[in-house]
Amino acid sequence: MQDLLDEIAATLGPRPDRGSVADYIPELAKIDPQQFGMAIALADGSVHVAGDADTPFSIQSVSKVFALALALGKVGDQLWRRVGREPSGQSFNSILLLEREEGIPRNPFINAGALVTTDTYLALSSPREALGHLLRFVRAAADDEGIHINHDVARSELETAHRNFALAHYLAAFDNLHNSPDKVLGTYCHQCAIDMTCRQLALAGRFLIEGAGFPRLLSRDRRRRINALMMTCGHYDGSGDFAFRVGLPGKSGVGGGILVIAPGRASIAVWSPGLNRYGNSLLGTEAMEVFARRTGWSVFG
Repeated sequence: MQDLLDEIAATLGPRPDRGSVADYIPELAKIDPQQFGMAIALADGSVHVAGDADTPFSIQSVSKVFALALALGKVGDQLWRRVGREPSGQSFNSILLLEREEGIPRNPFINAGALVTTDTYLALSSPREALGHLLRFVRAAADDEGIHINHDVARSELETAHRNFALAHYLAAFDNLHNSPDKVLGTYCHQCAIDMTCRQLALAGRFLIEGAGFPRLLSRDRRRRINALMMTCGHYDGSGDFAFRVGLPGKSGVGGGILVIAPGRASIAVWSPGLNRYGNSLLGTEAMEVFARRTGWSVFG
């Protein structure tokens, strides 16, 4: 496994075509696109890393996996009255379907749906209390107290979150937010600004695989459902392409990170800041395609 990760990093690391960083968030625009890291936490407890696997990065929308787990823990299946479970076929920040479907987002991984899950775990708490709860969850999953929010990224994101504010106000217009748009957006932008390394993210993802000694933070049923949503909706309007090329559940973020789950086998994290046209890591997607082909791992047999 270590040889495979080293080979992938050595092959993809020097690639000139790396995509474009998310320059609409000023702090992310500063990130060096030449970086590439990968980590895998196996079901036997071992961890293998390659490249820049110990460099922290903003996990952005990968945080939606942890937020969804927290929201389900708070309200259970009542969540599905407020957000759907279908692929959107639209970009991650599209308002089109939200208007057409009267304020019910298609799934919890597009931005509108994530605002609903953030609103759900926020409940009647202060943003500080809610974010503290989220961080405790992530730290418990990774067994690492060194995971923090990057406040510079959060501030940068909040200052440029005009489209997300529009989505939040649209949700509020259909009575699908219980907190004020400002409160939800502040919490959401800080949630997305959690900094993690590939090693930490791979370790945190273990709560979504079945393995002895791994964190038991979810029921088996909820774990299966989150994996299903990662497969069908985890890469926005590129979810079908990722499923076709990789065949494993994954969740991407515009910081260039991808968390991938091989059920019963491993949690995998890959990071390269340059994005493809869907807003997913260009080299990260290619790395996972090579990894899945070489290991033969796929939920499709």
